Amino acid sequence: MKKAFITGITGQDGSYLAELLLAKGYAVHGLVRRASAYNRSRIDHLRTDENAQSGRLVLHYGELNDLTSFHRLLHKIDPQEVYHLAGQSHVGLSFELPEVTCLENGMATLHLLEAMKEMKTGARLYLAASSEIFGAPKQQPQDEATPLQPTNPYGAAKTLAVNLGRIYRESHGLFVSNGIAYNHESPRRGENFVTRKITMGVARVAQGSAQVIALGNLDGRRDWGYAAEYVEGMWRMLQTDVSDDFVLATGVSTTVRDFARAAFSAADVAIEFEGEGGDEKGIRQDNGKVVLAVSPKFYRPVDAKHLRGDATKAKQQLGWTAKTSATALAALMVQAEQV
Repeated sequence: MKKAFITGITGQDGSYLAELLLAKGYAVHGLVRRASAYNRSRIDHLRTDENAQSGRLVLHYGELNDLTSFHRLLHKIDPQEVYHLAGQSHVGLSFELPEVTCLENGMATLHLLEAMKEMKTGARLYLAASSEIFGAPKQQPQDEATPLQPTNPYGAAKTLAVNLGRIYRESHGLFVSNGIAYNHESPRRGENFVTRKITMGVARVAQGSAQVIALGNLDGRRDWGYAAEYVEGMWRMLQTDVSDDFVLATGVSTTVRDFARAAFSAADVAIEFEGEGGDEKGIRQDNGKVVLAVSPKFYRPVDAKHLRGDATKAKQQLGWTAKTSATALAALMVQAEQV
């Protein structure tokens, strides 16, 4: 039975990845920080007596910035595959918590790489990167060769992690694959992310308990895909003969405005935008009630420019492609809120 170790198992990606690996017959070990001890709702359905008693799913306490934790757990678990997904994952929050973001996303990666190098585990490592490493790209779409020029602390921390992964791969012979995943969402996404904020708000509007949804830049564009599909790409990266970097993306970018429009359409709520073009003040229902407002407080100091990924390499070498569009994703997320 193969053993996998997942940091960030209680998060969106970690929960979908744990599902996938359990279905493939793995024993799955997950790192849980004590602060997350009672925040396991995304994996509660996996914590069955059968999985626990058979050792198919085991949770371990540890800290991202404690090198001793990584040494202890790698020695204890002896995994064949390691998926490093944990860290501060909110771009907007990274401006308020830059040091925490850099410690959790950059230095914690270094600790893990050092532990794997020193212990000579032979395990294969997946590092979760992000399209935010490209920041303000001059080329459309972006691929694995696009220059890294982040525009926020989150992107800067992920850039450090990507470069560290490449260095330890090339200088120390570790099997390290960087997954440059573009925005991927799901009903399990945290409530402070714009996609989930929209779909939760739209569901309330449809149910008649509406609160005004406050958003920032409606012209912001992202390449949004479905998280449950992206974890398949992560797994495939560790099944190849040679480690490498891979972009995971749909190849299509969508504005926040159009994502919101698709969400309202999925809930069968008739809406109209106030103003024209990029000057909307918000969205009204056809009865005139404002259901979405644009608030300057949600604008970021610097926003990433047009990010759209080219996943050709992943398709050719991994056989992976994204199947769910942003508009279909919006509908999927709204339907999950209405259950």
